[in-house]
Amino acid sequence: MKPLNADMHCHSTVSDGLLAPADLVRRAQGNGVELLALTDHDELGGLAEARATADEVALRFIDGVEISISWGDDQTVHIVALGIDPANTALVEGLHKVRSGRDARAGRMAAELDKVGIHGAYEGALRHAGNPALVSRSHFARYIVEQGHVKDVKSVFDYWLAKGKPGYVEHSWATLEEALGWIVGAGGTAVIAHPGRYRLSKTERHELFAAFKDLGGRGIEVLSGSHKDDEVREYSRIAREFGFLASRGSDFHGPGESWIDLGKMPDLPEDLTPVWSQWL
Repeated sequence: MKPLNADMHCHSTVSDGLLAPADLVRRAQGNGVELLALTDHDELGGLAEARATADEVALRFIDGVEISISWGDDQTVHIVALGIDPANTALVEGLHKVRSGRDARAGRMAAELDKVGIHGAYEGALRHAGNPALVSRSHFARYIVEQGHVKDVKSVFDYWLAKGKPGYVEHSWATLEEALGWIVGAGGTAVIAHPGRYRLSKTERHELFAAFKDLGGRGIEVLSGSHKDDEVREYSRIAREFGFLASRGSDFHGPGESWIDLGKMPDLPEDLTPVWSQWL
């Protein structure tokens, strides 16, 4: 039987994507996606529009969100929540708490960028974000590209916004325990997003996966737009070792800005249990 073309990780303009939720859904449907989850950063505001459009185009849809957590020595890790109740009070309040720190961090980032000759970054990023509570590094990156400092968003992160670079500012997000509590309490399934992107030692990764599972985490992104072939093999192995459900997500943010388009990833290894099997 042909594997389902599911994409369980993407972003709209409600967080740091380039397409409105409705346009994102239509693009996914046009790309042959059969099951889609919208997972905006720490924000649920695009789900109603996305679900309504999915109903219009006969695309199966899962409510999701990507939650930022702080782990270990100032490592930011992202947890994708799938199949959540977007009206759950604890989840809604928890995400509001996470978002409340973004504007203050944005001000500190702009001050650091000003020191290295990138001026007006806060106003520029806010223009791209539209809401101080949603300002992210991606919005700063788009402003910096717009100003002609570099050619693309990836280069901005390489030079200014990655950890250890001039515009990077440390920030405390939710704890792993808080995020898993919100997700499980909202009836959702927690998935570790793009594990290949975290700068963790082998021991630190194992500690993260073990703690995640102990707190009720159930899945891992084996296939991510940012994963190379060797990382797909490694996280397939981790899924087997920990008994995790396997997820597949492009982490699509917009045309010309993402590693891969919606629904264009390879299939999961046949022996892994897809995270979406519980909803079909």
